[in-house]
Amino acid sequence: MSAPLEIRPYRPSDREGLYEVCVRTGDNGADAAALYPDPRILPDIFVGPYLALEPELAFVLAESEGAGRPVGYILGTADTAAFVARYRARWLPGVADRYPGDGARERELRHPEWMLWPEAAGHPAHLHIDLLPEAQGRGHGRQLMRTYLDALAAAGVGAVHLSMGEANHAARAFYDRLGFTELARRGGGVLMGRATADGQTVTPKSVAMPTRPEA
Repeated sequence: MSAPLEIRPYRPSDREGLYEVCVRTGDNGADAAALYPDPRILPDIFVGPYLALEPELAFVLAESEGAGRPVGYILGTADTAAFVARYRARWLPGVADRYPGDGARERELRHPEWMLWPEAAGHPAHLHIDLLPEAQGRGHGRQLMRTYLDALAAAGVGAVHLSMGEANHAARAFYDRLGFTELARRGGGVLMGRATADGQTVTPKSVAMPTRPEA
């Protein structure tokens, strides 16, 4: 029988567990541990900065018994442009020296401007969501998304976006079911967005923003 699970706000003691979830799902939903000399580069890009800079928007799917092991999460930022500035000033100096290489992930780590898609100008918030395979297919992803969207709406944020790999067909089907629509494609990535409130629409904006560095 599967362990009962609960959704709760992030706790500092969850950090390593969330790093593990990120690595174990980092290859389009599959385990990415063997893909990088140091696989912690993935959570140092996609998890750590959010826990450090905006922990109030981090929610954990965890076992409700025992030590409460994390098996999933949703996290992000209410304002992507402001987050990129804080990432560069407050997060990057502490992690850049850990990854001296010049691969695509190292460039992502050092150049957070890749998060700034001009097509997302009308969707200021963004998110990352990952669940271990054992926690999937049970409605928990939908519940995590609802928790996050409600938190954004309560903070006065009207729309959110996410980016995903074109090859992650299971994730695309999940986001389609949750009301996300495609906004743009670039370099093997898909940008998707939706309003934080159900039944709302978002008017696209045309705003000049920095371009993403080439991978």
